[in-house]
Amino acid sequence: MNWGFLFYTKLNNILSFVRGFLYFRYMQNFEVINPTRIVFGKDQLGRLPELIHTISDKKRILLAYGGGSIKSTGLLHKILSYLTDFEVIQFGGIEANPQFTTLMKGVQLAQQNEVDFILAVGGGSVIDGVKFMTGAYFYKGDSWDVLLRKDSCEFKKALPFGTILTIPATGSEANSGAVISREELKEKRTMGGPLFFPKFSFCDPTVVATLPKRQIANGIVDAFMHTLEQYLTFPSDNMLQERQAEGILQTLIEIGPEVMEQPSNYKLASNLMWCATHALNGNLRCGVITDWTTHMIGHELTAIYGIDHARTLAIVAPRLYQNQFENKKEKLVQYGKRVWNLNGTTNEIAQAAIERTEAFFQSLGIQTKIADYSADTDHIAAIIKSRFIERGWLAMGERQAITPQDVEEIVINSI
Repeated sequence: MNWGFLFYTKLNNILSFVRGFLYFRYMQNFEVINPTRIVFGKDQLGRLPELIHTISDKKRILLAYGGGSIKSTGLLHKILSYLTDFEVIQFGGIEANPQFTTLMKGVQLAQQNEVDFILAVGGGSVIDGVKFMTGAYFYKGDSWDVLLRKDSCEFKKALPFGTILTIPATGSEANSGAVISREELKEKRTMGGPLFFPKFSFCDPTVVATLPKRQIANGIVDAFMHTLEQYLTFPSDNMLQERQAEGILQTLIEIGPEVMEQPSNYKLASNLMWCATHALNGNLRCGVITDWTTHMIGHELTAIYGIDHARTLAIVAPRLYQNQFENKKEKLVQYGKRVWNLNGTTNEIAQAAIERTEAFFQSLGIQTKIADYSADTDHIAAIIKSRFIERGWLAMGERQAITPQDVEEIVINSI
């Protein structure tokens, strides 16, 4: 047994608990800027040429998208009808978890055609992929080194880009973050920064009617978990932030099952889309301490098994909350009372809040165990634990109390 590491872990747990109790509850200093223009509602695409012209006086565009759905729905034809004054180079095939090798092909195509603007048409994966492409376009070295955060490797310049959102889920249309996968390495890496805000994003709720139930369910869970990652830590003095997060959660609970059955209902679809955008546009993180460990573990499950991102979060979150029950109990109780209207002792409310959350995911048709997606679960917990140790991820969460050992336990209990 590594007694030095064990001592460090225990001491860090004690210190982080004290820090959380004495300091982090106060509203933290913050600076926020979101330059993305959101064009929300139906029948807005006619403004596309106008908005592109405000950004660039050149006329060569790379139009990036995923599978063939934008063709079968007629969206691609509609977009092209508005871009007749532009030279449009198409690049399709961006995967549900955007692959580095695919994106580099897009970068090469963009460079060969000397494009000066990229238009991303799709959900979060396409938009994330385009964010990477805009930075890799100007980068002279191996762009994977940037994702690995190697010394002095960073994107310092990026092409401007805009988005047409087709799947409400990740909020990537209104933030500057992205997640990129590399299948041959079984790796999934994050990137972001001020360079990677879309210049504009068209958000038309009518696209929800074109989506299969699986994607709608994923979008609901994704928005729900983005909110919880910024909310379910410990109570803070940021009263507005607390209520904003709770409002998103309550709205998703109210409309979730209904929008899956009535995707063409504009009221339901528009509220889902706006919740998903607002869950990760930067507002909920202002002045509060967050915990993205569920995402960190979930990314590994996607990289190894290819499980949909939202479904990995539904798998991991209940087990993480159970593992961190004492550290998160106060906020679990607040969440249980305000969002789920629960009563009882503090332990009863906190426990029931976890159970209600998992049951909500399951009510959307989401399976919440790794074994539901793969029979090959041998050594998975040890593999993920070792990856966290290799990356130096030794103390995570709002109190810096989640260790690689905790991660291993969370994954074991998720099987």
